[in-house]
Amino acid sequence: MNADLPSPALPRLAFEWPQGPDFQKELHHEWLVTNGRGGFASGTLVGCNTRRYHGVFIPSLEQRGRTVLLARMVEHADVEGRTWRLGSEERADGAIHEDGAKHLRSFHLEGLIPIWEYQLGPARLRRRLVMVHGENTVFIAWEHVSGPEVSLRIRPFPVDRPHDRAIASHAPEATVILEGSQVELRIGDEAPPVRLRMYGRRPAPFVGLEETSAAQLYRVEKARGYEHTEVQHSPGFFECRLTQGETVALGITTETWSCLERDPSEVFTLEQERERLLLGRAPLEARDGVSARLVLAADQFLITPMRTADDAWSRSLGQDARSIIAGYHWFTDWGRDTMISLDGLTLCTGRYREAEAILRTFQHYVRDGLIPNYFPDGKSEGVYHTADATLWFFHAVDRYLERTRDEELLRDLFPTLRSIIEHHQRGTRFNIGVDPEDGLLRQGAEGYQLTWMDAKVDGWVVTPRRGKAVELNALWFNALRLMATWAERLGHDARPYLTAAEKAYDSFNQRFWNEKLQCLFDVVDGEHVKEDATIRPNQVFAISLTHPVLRREHWEPVLDVVRRELVTPVGLRSLSPGHPDFKANYDGDLRARDAAYHQGTVWGWLIGHYVDAALKVNPDLQAAHSLLRGMEEHLLHAGIGQMSEIFDATEPFQPRGCIAQAWSVAEALRVFMKTHVTT
Repeated sequence: MNADLPSPALPRLAFEWPQGPDFQKELHHEWLVTNGRGGFASGTLVGCNTRRYHGVFIPSLEQRGRTVLLARMVEHADVEGRTWRLGSEERADGAIHEDGAKHLRSFHLEGLIPIWEYQLGPARLRRRLVMVHGENTVFIAWEHVSGPEVSLRIRPFPVDRPHDRAIASHAPEATVILEGSQVELRIGDEAPPVRLRMYGRRPAPFVGLEETSAAQLYRVEKARGYEHTEVQHSPGFFECRLTQGETVALGITTETWSCLERDPSEVFTLEQERERLLLGRAPLEARDGVSARLVLAADQFLITPMRTADDAWSRSLGQDARSIIAGYHWFTDWGRDTMISLDGLTLCTGRYREAEAILRTFQHYVRDGLIPNYFPDGKSEGVYHTADATLWFFHAVDRYLERTRDEELLRDLFPTLRSIIEHHQRGTRFNIGVDPEDGLLRQGAEGYQLTWMDAKVDGWVVTPRRGKAVELNALWFNALRLMATWAERLGHDARPYLTAAEKAYDSFNQRFWNEKLQCLFDVVDGEHVKEDATIRPNQVFAISLTHPVLRREHWEPVLDVVRRELVTPVGLRSLSPGHPDFKANYDGDLRARDAAYHQGTVWGWLIGHYVDAALKVNPDLQAAHSLLRGMEEHLLHAGIGQMSEIFDATEPFQPRGCIAQAWSVAEALRVFMKTHVTT
């Protein structure tokens, strides 16, 4: 941070309810706190868990992945003889207990720290939550703001289940080990001990009165066709008293006890300082407003992966392994999402060393000319069934070099990049390879969905797109041209790359131009049709990339079609509304949702490349910026302060999928900064 500049103020999002919020409405507003290791805490603003992914403490554990260890904390406050409950719940028998919502008066997101304020009769109570960056540790603090003394009971409900697995039919019972102010919960044979400690001016004993909850209903899981009820067991509760101005806190960790030997107030202060440093590292135009909010949102996806196999090779390079979580709550680190997101999450935020570490991490995992599609939770080896992620790797390297001019990294990566090109030219896994007749890239294997339109359910590949896909060939041409530039820079022969690029360019413009519709075919030489005229957003990449493969005279008509058929206030539709397979809504069970995933559903990340393409045709920054208004408004919906993965294809464009998606944030931030106009 420049010492001459004032410390940036943390962006703030505020919800105020003088008489309490609308319970049903706020069930759709969720908060998210992360720890830089893939772990998180999350829930609804009104304290009612609606997903199996909601919980106070969901750390990422080696060999297990993200695991729900504390599903919730039930808090009761006694004020002048009356008992008030801070949380809410929905039960399997249909009963809804809105107690906490009735008393909630505000929710603020200060930077990345969520803050709730409750009016409990004459008393005002404030709650905050933070995760320690780089640790599986969470702190929750309760501050008595005003009014008479409050007696507070805090009951944890521990569970032990992978966050995306089926819910157990019985409630696990924890073994409790007490030692002074330390409470250790052992939930199962495989789970690490959960260590808890209360902090306050007065003692806060743990009272061993057990309680088994009523069956909790997770309404979102029910709507998605999954197991949706859970019975939880609590071994006891903490009891403490607060007077005006007093604060108590609870620390929770799976680390050693020493991680709880710290002042909780300092933990909150350090997290705020860390966030200010993140803003201070970003370019000036990203230190306030929407961009500042997105800089902090971007931080929640950057992680140190919990893979033991990464340790040895990363130490040999003198740096940490780094990666990007594709989305919360359920995605791990995905190659495609990481490469598309790298620019917005790291380069636009001034985090160049982390960008380098991410590129080196994925270089390490290249196999047969491919980078992993994704890493399963708790596993060390990736899954490689993707045709485009590796080509996005070239795009990410290009963006990194444009910002840093890091010749050392280019020299280190070049042999890998050259090997990738050679594997694609010879042919590699899943029939990914260049057709020697026309120089275009083809792909396709029975039962696999290899492009980013990758929905599959019960063996049904919804959008197989086998053949020569338009965006794959835009990416392939871009990679060849980039390799020619890098080869020249390093003193290698660039001619083979230029020759291959020229052949691909000529073939692309001959084969993909759809004269009748004045746009591009989505796939040529496909499994069932020679030319697929379906109007999809994939054709935008033929214009938006560093080296456009589409001839200049066709840019305007292509963008006219895309604008007319696909552009919405929150991204681009994945299919034209006029197509018979178009689905307006993304909802229902897994089969219904996957049938809509790339058949109309709006994807937020596509707005970035559409803006890039539009600016190449018309360099009007204000006009381009106006395309982002819907994205700005979305920060107050779904995942508060975050960008959703997808949206329904028609108004009101209901947010769907992940409440926080890396490439949605990355591309929104990138084009917010790109279209920034100084007034």
